Amino acid sequence: MLSKDNIELQFATNHLGHFLLTSLLLDTMKKTARESDIEGRIVNVSSESHRSPYPEGIRFDKINDQSGYKKFLAYGQSKLANVLHANELARRFKEDGINITANSLHPGLIATNLFRHNMILADDNPIRVFIESLARLVLKNVQQGAATTCYVAINPQVKGASGEYFSGCNLAASSSESRDAELAKKLWDFSTDLVQ
Repeated sequence: MLSKDNIELQFATNHLGHFLLTSLLLDTMKKTARESDIEGRIVNVSSESHRSPYPEGIRFDKINDQSGYKKFLAYGQSKLANVLHANELARRFKEDGINITANSLHPGLIATNLFRHNMILADDNPIRVFIESLARLVLKNVQQGAATTCYVAINPQVKGASGEYFSGCNLAASSSESRDAELAKKLWDFSTDLVQ
């Protein structure tokens, strides 16, 4: 599906909306960090799916290409964009001496309604009821899923960490593609053009 702005919906929702919101808040965040001398923090919720985007990573020239569209690869692309965005923010803050950090994270597998449109089975189908019951046993609940986000956003142990990737309230290694500085700069310019 496409957004109202005719951009592939997962990329628009998972990346561009956050990119735009962050851009709109940056001047205020910078001013507040300077005046208060308190570290500002930007946290991008990504996913381990950032490791599984399209082969080219971000499909800059084919962002809306329906012929090669694969929903799970498109999701991976949007989550790769989250990590690249945080890394580019971190680079820019460091370069400009701004007391704001930017990090990304994987919240874990959470029992939400994220796949509500992908279930073929009716709500009252016993197989679906069984699958959902099993999922509640092995997946994190919403509160557990929020733990890493809260940790990165407010825990004193994360002070000064920027351009990092977290999972399970710990530092983790993101994909090599997500650490590609040139790809991050290209995504920044591409995103800026799309939101103007």
